[in-house]
Amino acid sequence: MRERPRPFYGWTVVATAAVGLFFSAAPIIVYSFGVFLKPMADSFHVGRGAVSMAFMIHNVVSACCAPLVGYLIDRYGARRVVLPGLVALAAVLVSAELIGSRLWQLYAFYLALGATGVATGPVPYSAVTARWFDRRRGIALGLIMFGIGIGSTVVPPLAQHLIARLGWRSAYACWGVATLLIPLGLVSALLVDGPEKRGLLPDGAEAAGTEADRSGLRGLASAPVAPGMEWREIWRTRTFWLLITSFMLAGAAAHACVLHIAALLNDRGLSAQSAALGSAVVGLAVMLGRFGSGYLLDRIFGPRVAATLFGAAAMGILMLWTSHSAGSALAGAFFVGLSLGAEVDVVAFLMSRYFGLRSLGICVAAGFAGFVLAGGIGTFLMGAGFDATRSYTVPLAGFFVAMLIAAGLMTRLGPYRYAVMCLSEDVSMVKAGAA
Repeated sequence: MRERPRPFYGWTVVATAAVGLFFSAAPIIVYSFGVFLKPMADSFHVGRGAVSMAFMIHNVVSACCAPLVGYLIDRYGARRVVLPGLVALAAVLVSAELIGSRLWQLYAFYLALGATGVATGPVPYSAVTARWFDRRRGIALGLIMFGIGIGSTVVPPLAQHLIARLGWRSAYACWGVATLLIPLGLVSALLVDGPEKRGLLPDGAEAAGTEADRSGLRGLASAPVAPGMEWREIWRTRTFWLLITSFMLAGAAAHACVLHIAALLNDRGLSAQSAALGSAVVGLAVMLGRFGSGYLLDRIFGPRVAATLFGAAAMGILMLWTSHSAGSALAGAFFVGLSLGAEVDVVAFLMSRYFGLRSLGICVAAGFAGFVLAGGIGTFLMGAGFDATRSYTVPLAGFFVAMLIAAGLMTRLGPYRYAVMCLSEDVSMVKAGAA
C-alpha cells in the first residue's frame, strides 16, 4: 500500500506563528491602545496628546530596535530571537502594576514595551514563514497575520472589560501573564527556522520533484545559501526607498485613525464599551485584510494589490473626515483596518520578491521600522491635533492626502527581481549554495 504523504511542516510553522502573533505587542499594545487612551488620560490628568506621546515613544523605540532584531534573525534564526523576547515582553506587561502617578513612568513603560515587543512581532514570524514558502508565500503570510487579526478583534473588548473591573494597570498585567503561559511553550516546541532543517524545500517541494531532485535534496538542503541581495546593495536601490516611503505614509495614516477610533466614536455619542466594539470592527477588517491580501498577492502583481488597499483606506479616512455619524465612522474605520491588516503582509512579501531571502530579516525589519515609526508619529499628531482644535478634522484631512500618495508610490515599482521559482530552479539554487 502506498504510504500517505505527510502534511507539509510549514503549515505547523504558520499555525505556531499565528498563535505567537495573537499574544504579541500588536493586539495588546497597538490595537488596544484606543481603549486604554481615555482611562490613562484620566488617571494622569492630561490630554490625549500627552498619552499619545507614550505610544509614539513605543513606536520610535520599536523602529530603532527592529534593524537589530532583523540582523539577529538573519544570523541566528527567528526562534532564538522570539523565545527571550516573549519572556521580556511578559515581564514588562506585568510591571504595569508598578506604574505610579507620574507621567514619565508611563513613558518608561511604553519605552520598555517598544524595546521588547519587536522581537515577538511580525518581523521574526514573517521572516521565518517566507523561508518555508515560495509559491504560497502570500497566503502563508496572510494566515500567520490572522493571529494579529483575531487578536485585534478579541483583545480590545476583553481589555475594556478588564479595565472596567480591575483598572488599566491590572489589565496590562493580565495580558502579560497570558503571554508568558501560552505562546512560549508552543514556539519552543514547534517553530523551526527553515525547511532545510528538515531536509525540505519551500512549499513541500521535495514530494513534487523528479527522482533525481528528491535524491539530492536532503544532503544539499543541509547547507543552502538563500538567494537574494546583500543589505549593502539593497538600501541603495530606488525600489527600497519607494517601498519605505509608501509604508511610512500609509502606516502614519492607518495607525492614527485606528488607534483613535474608540475615542472618536465616544466623542460621537457611543458609550465606552460600544466604542471599544469599534476597535473590534477594525480588528475584523484587519483579519479580512490579512487573508485577502495574502490570497491576492499569490495571484496578482503585489504593488497593484497594495495600491488598491491603500486607495480603499483613503476612502475610509475620507468617510471619517467628512461624516459625523457613528455608523459612517465605523464604515470608514473598517476600510482603514483593511489597509492596516494588509500592511505587514505586503512589507514582507514585497521585500522578499524584490530583494530575495538572503537579507530578508533586516529588510522586513527596515520596512517594519518605517511603518511603526511613522505610525507613532501619526498617532501623536492625531492626538495633538485634537487637543489643539478639539476636533479630528484637520489631522484626518492630512492623513487622507498621505494615504493617496502612498497608493501612488506603489504604482511606480518595477517587476519583481525574485519571482516564484519552479522546483528545478530551487534545486539549482541549493546546489549553487552547496558548491
